[in-house]
Amino acid sequence: MRFLLTLLLVCFMNVCAASELQLRDYDEFDIPAGTHIPVINLQEFSTAYCEEGDEVSFKVTSDIYLYNKNVIPQGTKLVGYIDKKNEPIIGTHAAMRVFVNKMYLTDGYVVPIKAYLYTANNNLIGGGLTEPADYIKKPHYARRFMFRTMSVTQYVPGKQRRMGDHVSVSSGADLIIVLVEPIHLTHTVIN
Repeated sequence: MRFLLTLLLVCFMNVCAASELQLRDYDEFDIPAGTHIPVINLQEFSTAYCEEGDEVSFKVTSDIYLYNKNVIPQGTKLVGYIDKKNEPIIGTHAAMRVFVNKMYLTDGYVVPIKAYLYTANNNLIGGGLTEPADYIKKPHYARRFMFRTMSVTQYVPGKQRRMGDHVSVSSGADLIIVLVEPIHLTHTVIN
């Protein structure tokens, strides 16, 4: 009886070892923080009619390769939301910030990510100063030149500024999304 039990145990271990050889070899890798992902905007969004939390989506425009693998294929959909919104005020245009939190690979696999829509203004879209509301004339007198006194009138911006405008991102705009944290992937799309 012990012999039979030992034989069954050895056979079971051989079957388990054989099944491990048939498993797919998964390569784990990280896409580093700071990676730039070129995207196209899929719908227009604006501070005029969007609120914080409204969903926005983008599509990757070119393949992203890392370690000789296509880790983010062209056509991958990135979804996020408006994280921060500032209304226009006197002196400053409206501003918003977009946070991207999901990546849908072309085979339907969903990867959580942390990224922002990149702008040179600390990832804020808009937020610049408005034009001056008025200009003040300031005369500047030059020295005598050839028996004449030359003067120039210069227009200097006044203290008041105009009311800010809403900012919008049009559909089809070419944009860049930058990863804030690394993405740990064990899944790649195989064509």
